[in-house]
Formats: sequence, C-alpha cells, structure tokens
Amino acid sequence: MSWFDRNTHHWDEWSLASLLEARGDQRVSLVVPARNEAATVGDVVTRVREALVDTVALLDEIVVIDSDSTDDTYAVATGAGAVVHRSAEIRPDLGSVPGKGEAMWKSLFVTSGDVLVFMDADLVEWDTHFVPGLLGPLLTRPEVALVKGFYERPLLVGEGAGAYDGGRVTELVARPLIALAYPSLSGLVQPLAGEWAVRRSLFESLSVPTGYAVELAALVDTLAVRGLDAIAQVDLGRRAHRHQELLDLGAMATQILGAMRDRGMDPGLRDGRSSTTEDRTVTLRQYRPGAGRIAPTDRAVPLSERPPASSVAR
Repeated sequence: MSWFDRNTHHWDEWSLASLLEARGDQRVSLVVPARNEAATVGDVVTRVREALVDTVALLDEIVVIDSDSTDDTYAVATGAGAVVHRSAEIRPDLGSVPGKGEAMWKSLFVTSGDVLVFMDADLVEWDTHFVPGLLGPLLTRPEVALVKGFYERPLLVGEGAGAYDGGRVTELVARPLIALAYPSLSGLVQPLAGEWAVRRSLFESLSVPTGYAVELAALVDTLAVRGLDAIAQVDLGRRAHRHQELLDLGAMATQILGAMRDRGMDPGLRDGRSSTTEDRTVTLRQYRPGAGRIAPTDRAVPLSERPPASSVAR
C-alpha cells in the first residue's frame, strides 16, 4: 500500500465523540496567525469557539497571534473570544521580525497545547470541521506527528476557474521543488496549506523560517527526523480566501526557495541553520509599469529562521 493510501484521510472519518475520547488528557490549542485580517478573523474565532469550545470542548484554547497589524485585528479577535497576543510582545528578549512563521514560532511560548492546530485568519469559505479533521490522525494514530489539510481551493476571479487553481505558488514552486528534491513528499496534495496540525514535541524541535516557507520547511524537516509515515493529510472539502497580488507571490516563492536552499535541497542534510537568528535578506528585483514605461522595483525579502523553540531558555 502506498503512502497516499495509508495516510490520506477524509475529515468525516471521526466523530467528535470519538475524538474527545481519543484525546484523553492531551491539551489542544488552536493558533490563528493574523496580520490585518479584521474583516475575517472575528468570524473564524467566533464559529470555532461556539462549535468546539462552548458546545463540545475539543479545544482548550483559541490563540490569535497578531503579527504587526495596523487595523483592528487585535480588538476584533479579542471581542470574538480569542486570547490575543501581539507577536512583537512575546518574548521581547528574543526580538521580533515580520512574518507568518515568526508568529507561529512565537505561539510556542504562549500556548499550552500538546497538539497545535494552525488555521489562517483570512478564510471566507470554510467550516469548523477543519479542526477535528486535522486532529483525527494525531489523536488516533500515535506514529503521526504532523497533519496537512487539503481542499478544493478555487481562484476567486471570474468564472470557470478550476477547483484547485488558487494554489499558484504550490503548482509553480513547491510541487516542482518536491519533484526534484523531495520526491517522497509528492503524495501531498497541498504542501503549502495554511491549515495543519502538529505535535508540540515535534514543532518545538524544528528550525522555523520566519516567513512563508514555514509550511514546506516543517514537512521537509519532519521527513528528515521522523520519516514519511509521521506525516498524514486530510481532505477538508473546500476552502477559499483572499488571494495575494502576483508580485507578493514572487516574494513568497523566494522565501520558499531560500529555505530549501538552506536545507541543501536534501532532507538528510543539516548545515547548522538551526543556530541562526540573524535577519538575512535577499534582494528580489521585480518590474511594474509606471509613467508609460516599465520600471524596476527592488524588494528586500527576509530569509531569516528561528532556532528550535526547545533550545531557547524560557
């Protein structure tokens, strides 16, 4: 039986009652990294809290990590019932850098869960079954340490878009990288999915890119230290969210390529990156039309990584 057949699940394989029983005395934290998501974060927090905290106590806490928002994300998330922390104010002795991965790494210092579930804050088409779906393999299969979600993810522009056309960086960057350097991960449908779950014991042992490479880096490093069968995936149905501009996707792709370069393009290689904390950057030259002609624009793309949280004195 292939890895795909053994380790691919559907969200409705487990009832809430069975997950509550399987959880035992393990604590479960939902972490929502957010930056300027006041329009959607309240709905995400409210619906999950009502379904999975107030009605069925599957979650012990909902924690929003506010990553330098300039809108009302903090107030909206607090009002919806989340515990909200500003990323820059968590462990100020360690400094702060921008980025989704930074917010997720910082969450290790303010959450109590033995299992962490990550969800993006900008969801517009989704349902609360995402959370129990991701928890299913972790709570019922001791050998599984990391679970990725996958879903139909339409590109919400015009009509006729394919069900999976929203994952542009996945198809143009992550999947080719996997094919070339990490073919054993090719069974993953959406390696960059923002909805995933992980055992704290694993995540706090990993080096964490501070930007958008966090998801692929976690897979590659889990493969290296735990093996392929420590990874599972769950079909969550359908998900839609706000799409980023094309040039922003270029910066995201650069971070992913940088993280894989640092890993030697080989899941078995270790190059000392786990000790690096400096804010490394690379200059990405892009082009925009302006004043009747094309003009270059240089963007500084951060490539820094945080060391394993377990190595940082508390």
